[in-house]
Amino acid sequence: MSVRVSAMSVLPPVRRDRIIAQLPQYFKKEAALHTKDDFNNKVRTACQEQRTGTVGFKISKVIVVGDLAVGKTCLINRFCKDAFDKNYKATIGVDFEMERFEVLGVPFSLQLWDTAGQERFKCIASTYYRGAQVVIIAFDVNDVASLGHVRQWLEDALKENDPTAVQLFLVGTKKDLSSPAQYSRIEQDALKLAQEMRAEYWAVSSLTGENVKEFFFRVASLAFETNVLAELEKSGSRQIGDVVRINSTSNKLYATSKKKHPNCCQ
Repeated sequence: MSVRVSAMSVLPPVRRDRIIAQLPQYFKKEAALHTKDDFNNKVRTACQEQRTGTVGFKISKVIVVGDLAVGKTCLINRFCKDAFDKNYKATIGVDFEMERFEVLGVPFSLQLWDTAGQERFKCIASTYYRGAQVVIIAFDVNDVASLGHVRQWLEDALKENDPTAVQLFLVGTKKDLSSPAQYSRIEQDALKLAQEMRAEYWAVSSLTGENVKEFFFRVASLAFETNVLAELEKSGSRQIGDVVRINSTSNKLYATSKKKHPNCCQ
């Protein structure tokens, strides 16, 4: 118990506006990782019964990639600091922010990695892609070329990760600068691409804050759910394996222990 307390004390407290009690809804049903209205029943039950294992102590890595000046840093800053800086400064290499949540009563942390979009920093940034649980690919809804580069960013990110173990999000930024007609046209292409990539699509504005909090709450919730389900599967398989091994080899174990006992005492 003392280990748990000391481990928790190292982590910052959860802010009141980072508490998630219900599963945040998707932005577009046709491009969502799943369309359930609530958390998986197994996840809810595990949280109620405090059977989430080490999830409360884990930090899930989230990388944000995309072209230069699409608004990756502004997106992170709007959520983490509730700020928007009009004076654009290109990210050199990488930077990251830590965000703490409480999901269904369980603490959960996201490490948000802001990566450089400039070609000359790509090699540096790519070294930090490894171990990501979530990949967010950002593009500017007012720049068709940035959407066209999404596949390459995806390929680069997946080189360092297991494609089956990563949750993908395609995020259109600077929605406030786009007219309804202009946005509608690019959204059709973005939705199609998100479906092909098996990514969840969102459109946000870091300037106004539109959909930013909802988006990151959705990211945190789906990452949390995935972690809890993995923990339950791991603990379940371990328990089943123990039962099978003991039942099938109980006589051999007993015989072996009788033979080895004298040697242990020497």
